Amino acid sequence: MPFIDSKITLPVPQEKRETIKSELGKAVSILSKPESFLMIGIEDNYDLYMGGKKLDKGAYVSVSLFGNASPSAYEQMTSFICDLYQRELGIPGNAVYITYHGVKDWGWDGQNF
Repeated sequence: MPFIDSKITLPVPQEKRETIKSELGKAVSILSKPESFLMIGIEDNYDLYMGGKKLDKGAYVSVSLFGNASPSAYEQMTSFICDLYQRELGIPGNAVYITYHGVKDWGWDGQNF
Protein backbone atom coordinates (compact mmCIF):
# COMPACT_ATOMS: atom_id res chain seq x y z
CA MET A 1 0.00 0.00 0.00
CA PRO A 2 2.53 2.65 -0.95
CA PHE A 3 1.66 6.25 -1.72
CA ILE A 4 4.25 8.49 -3.37
CA ASP A 5 3.29 12.16 -3.21
CA SER A 6 5.37 14.74 -5.07
CA LYS A 7 5.23 18.49 -4.72
CA ILE A 8 7.18 20.02 -7.61
CA THR A 9 8.02 23.67 -8.26
CA LEU A 10 7.81 23.34 -12.06
CA PRO A 11 4.86 22.75 -14.35
CA VAL A 12 4.79 19.03 -15.19
CA PRO A 13 3.33 18.27 -18.64
CA GLN A 14 1.09 15.22 -18.97
CA GLU A 15 3.71 13.17 -20.85
CA LYS A 16 6.22 13.77 -18.03
CA ARG A 17 3.58 12.80 -15.47
CA GLU A 18 3.04 9.54 -17.31
CA THR A 19 6.78 8.83 -17.43
CA ILE A 20 7.22 9.61 -13.73
CA LYS A 21 4.19 7.46 -12.85
CA SER A 22 5.52 4.54 -14.90
CA GLU A 23 9.05 4.79 -13.54
CA LEU A 24 7.87 5.03 -9.92
CA GLY A 25 5.63 2.05 -10.62
CA LYS A 26 8.68 0.00 -11.53
CA ALA A 27 10.79 1.37 -8.70
CA VAL A 28 8.33 0.57 -5.91
CA SER A 29 9.61 -3.01 -6.08
CA ILE A 30 12.81 -1.67 -4.46
CA LEU A 31 10.67 -1.29 -1.32
CA SER A 32 9.25 -4.82 -1.80
CA LYS A 33 5.82 -3.42 -2.69
CA PRO A 34 3.69 -4.20 -5.77
CA GLU A 35 2.79 -1.58 -8.35
CA SER A 36 -0.79 -2.90 -8.29
CA PHE A 37 -1.36 -1.14 -4.93
CA LEU A 38 0.72 1.99 -5.64
CA MET A 39 -0.99 5.38 -5.53
CA ILE A 40 0.87 8.42 -6.88
CA GLY A 41 0.13 12.11 -6.47
CA ILE A 42 1.82 14.88 -8.44
CA GLU A 43 1.26 18.50 -7.50
CA ASP A 44 3.11 20.93 -9.75
CA ASN A 45 3.70 24.69 -9.65
CA TYR A 46 4.21 24.31 -5.89
CA ASP A 47 6.13 26.93 -3.92
CA LEU A 48 9.09 25.38 -2.09
CA TYR A 49 11.70 27.25 -0.09
CA MET A 50 15.07 25.91 0.99
CA GLY A 51 17.40 27.85 3.25
CA GLY A 52 14.98 30.78 3.12
CA LYS A 53 15.14 31.04 -0.68
CA LYS A 54 12.45 30.10 -3.16
CA LEU A 55 13.48 27.19 -5.37
CA ASP A 56 13.04 27.59 -9.11
CA LYS A 57 13.59 23.86 -9.51
CA GLY A 58 12.85 21.66 -6.54
CA ALA A 59 10.73 18.80 -5.25
CA TYR A 60 9.51 17.32 -2.01
CA VAL A 61 8.64 13.65 -2.27
CA SER A 62 6.84 11.81 0.52
CA VAL A 63 6.82 8.02 0.38
CA SER A 64 4.34 6.29 2.67
CA LEU A 65 4.10 2.52 2.87
CA PHE A 66 2.36 -0.12 4.89
CA GLY A 67 5.08 -1.45 7.18
CA ASN A 68 8.68 -0.51 6.59
CA ALA A 69 11.57 -1.23 4.27
CA SER A 70 15.26 -1.65 5.01
CA PRO A 71 17.65 1.32 5.20
CA SER A 72 19.40 0.04 2.07
CA ALA A 73 16.07 -0.09 0.19
CA TYR A 74 15.34 3.50 1.21
CA GLU A 75 18.84 4.47 0.04
CA GLN A 76 18.24 2.84 -3.36
CA MET A 77 14.84 4.50 -3.67
CA THR A 78 16.30 7.92 -2.84
CA SER A 79 18.92 7.48 -5.54
CA PHE A 80 16.28 6.36 -8.04
CA ILE A 81 13.93 9.27 -7.31
CA CYS A 82 16.72 11.87 -7.49
CA ASP A 83 17.96 10.43 -10.80
CA LEU A 84 14.41 10.32 -12.21
CA TYR A 85 13.60 13.92 -11.30
CA GLN A 86 16.96 15.10 -12.66
CA ARG A 87 16.47 13.22 -15.94
CA GLU A 88 12.79 14.06 -16.51
CA LEU A 89 12.46 17.52 -14.95
CA GLY A 90 16.00 18.89 -14.66
CA ILE A 91 15.74 19.11 -10.87
CA PRO A 92 19.16 18.57 -9.25
CA GLY A 93 19.39 16.01 -6.46
CA ASN A 94 20.40 18.66 -3.95
CA ALA A 95 16.98 20.31 -4.47
CA VAL A 96 14.98 17.13 -3.81
CA TYR A 97 13.89 16.22 -0.29
CA ILE A 98 12.48 12.73 0.25
CA THR A 99 10.82 11.44 3.39
CA TYR A 100 9.77 7.88 4.19
CA HIS A 101 6.84 7.03 6.42
CA GLY A 102 6.15 3.50 7.59
CA VAL A 103 2.47 3.16 8.43
CA LYS A 104 1.20 0.58 10.91
CA ASP A 105 -2.51 0.93 10.12
CA TRP A 106 -3.67 1.29 6.53
CA GLY A 107 -7.24 1.10 5.29
CA TRP A 108 -8.53 0.29 1.84
CA ASP A 109 -11.80 -0.89 0.34
CA GLY A 110 -13.72 -0.74 3.62
CA GLN A 111 -11.20 -2.66 5.72
CA ASN A 112 -7.75 -2.35 7.26
CA PHE A 113 -4.68 -4.39 6.53
